[in-house]
Amino acid sequence: MLLNAQSAIWFLPFVAPIALWVAWSDMKWMKIHNYAVLALVAVYLVIGLIALPLHSWAWGWASLAVVLVVGFVLSSVGLLGAGDAKFAAAMAPFIALGDLSLFLMMLACVTLVSFVAHRLARRTRLVQGLVPEWESLHRSEFPMGLALGPSLLFYLCLATIFGNGTT
Repeated sequence: MLLNAQSAIWFLPFVAPIALWVAWSDMKWMKIHNYAVLALVAVYLVIGLIALPLHSWAWGWASLAVVLVVGFVLSSVGLLGAGDAKFAAAMAPFIALGDLSLFLMMLACVTLVSFVAHRLARRTRLVQGLVPEWESLHRSEFPMGLALGPSLLFYLCLATIFGNGTT
């Protein structure tokens, strides 16, 4: 992995609660709130200056912009929710460009597992009884935050173990 372990360790305690909140709130309300997106961007802004070399930190902003434009287009044609697009853009700076293919494979796997688990969970009476007001249980759309947040967490956790790059 190209994201070094020290950078991932800096990011992880700040990113974890945001990523978990996004997964939870998307299941409950089918919405990724703007304050979660802004909080993740703020973490990159502040902690990224400490955790990353200045040139890597600056290139992270370019990746945010590219993913935001692509997400906007995908959202405009109905392939992705606006909150999903914004959160994906906020996640982008945390992913080292050299790790992009690894991250996308991980995102695909997490999305598949999350989708199956969500569909199975919403068919069980226990889940319906515990959280009957959750919108994701009653809508056909999949709460993509359930995959996006954990994918970022898994990536950072893997980087703490296997990261040895210079970012």
